Amino acid sequence: MAEEWATFGADLHLDLRGAGQSTGLRAALMDALREAVRSGRLSAGVRLPSSRTLAADLGIARNTVADAYAELVAEGWLTARQGSGTRVARRSVPRRRTGSGGPGGQGRPGAPGRPGGGRQGAAAARRARARPTYDLKPGAPDLASFPRAEWLKASRRALTAAPNEAFGYGDPRGRIELRTVLAEYLARARGVYARPERIVICSGFVHGLSLMGEVLRARRVREVAVESYGLDEHWRLLTRSGLRLPALPYDELGTRTEGLAGMKGVGAVLMTAAHQFPLGGALHPDRRVAAIDWARASGGLVLEDDYDGEFRYDRQPVGALQGLDPERVVYLGTSSKSLAPGLRLGWMVLPESLVDDVVALKGPMDWTGSALDQLTFAEFLESGAYDRHVRAMRLRYRRRRDELVAAVAAHSPQTQVSGIAAGLHAVLELPAGQEPEALRSAAWQGLAVLGLNRFRHPDTAPTQDGLVVGYATPPDSAWTGALAALCRVLPAV
Repeated sequence: MAEEWATFGADLHLDLRGAGQSTGLRAALMDALREAVRSGRLSAGVRLPSSRTLAADLGIARNTVADAYAELVAEGWLTARQGSGTRVARRSVPRRRTGSGGPGGQGRPGAPGRPGGGRQGAAAARRARARPTYDLKPGAPDLASFPRAEWLKASRRALTAAPNEAFGYGDPRGRIELRTVLAEYLARARGVYARPERIVICSGFVHGLSLMGEVLRARRVREVAVESYGLDEHWRLLTRSGLRLPALPYDELGTRTEGLAGMKGVGAVLMTAAHQFPLGGALHPDRRVAAIDWARASGGLVLEDDYDGEFRYDRQPVGALQGLDPERVVYLGTSSKSLAPGLRLGWMVLPESLVDDVVALKGPMDWTGSALDQLTFAEFLESGAYDRHVRAMRLRYRRRRDELVAAVAAHSPQTQVSGIAAGLHAVLELPAGQEPEALRSAAWQGLAVLGLNRFRHPDTAPTQDGLVVGYATPPDSAWTGALAALCRVLPAV
């Protein structure tokens, strides 16, 4: 009997209180199933255990279960088809009343259970009206283009080949299979000097930056220089680690890294060297060298955020800054832009002197992401599917970018579009003082877009107004409408 319990099918928790003889058991079972469906615990389409399985699970006769199923099918609660089993029927079940007199009631008097009634309903209606029709916020890829079929194939191959120990707690650095393939890919595609033992898999860029903030603080670093435009979420994360964040100025050649030499308290600098976010330029070669020279002379570190280095359109690839000095640069990469942020897959390529510190910090607080996802990504990379996907998306995003530039030029030729040689977003430059009005107009048009000053460091004086437009996010069906809404926001000819 103990072996039989291990082979039962789907579990189904039912309470048959008050049952005695065979008739009582059937009635109690039917009542329990009706209540499970009525309450929503068993939703429409859910497949129930076979009569044999449920009878063994409940310790009652199989005929009792079969009779109960048959009666509930006749009543319309369940359906039964050959080869499909017994399932919960799709039927209209009245909502329970939630008037103000009941426990936890939310409905307004006189209309119990009415959806959207009362103050909460009015607030929900306002939120629905405020929900944007089109999303042009930067930072997200086209999620509809996630390569589901190829990812599924890679997952099957990875699961078939996975060693038993892969399902244990594992190495806090991440699966060796992924670290080995990543080392080869990053060296080939991004010019990163990487060995598997120097790579630590993390749950995305924010996770990696959080670890680095703690490591820097433990090493008595008090200040980390940042670019004058960037993501305040990253700045807040480092601030929570107890670090001060002076800003470096920016000009047409990129972040002015020569200023690092005059910042005596700075022990690290956070940069988007290959494609500055959000302004869009690549750091000038002289400025790249200046950052490395400062790190070598001061013993400091460069934290390199290579968030979308694979996507370039009108220029040769700009390699990672890490290749200039792997012992002074912490390289942070992620699959969030190339595949999807929901995978929660990122990586750090560390100087040898930092590996033990990062692993020691990461181990107790967060081992790694899913081993199966890591193995799947390793297979996806090794099979060439990742390269094929990136190339396909590069063409797709370039077409989107070209359509954006053409639409803006036709409707508002005085509006300059910059930062478009790479990445998934563009900056639409506006005359001074017009950014707030453009954002209000965008909201009126049902358009979600962000202003350039949203990304300005608090210590940086305002120098430019603009809109930061992410052109990867909208699905194809919404792209034309999103462009038209954007053009209505811009000053016309």
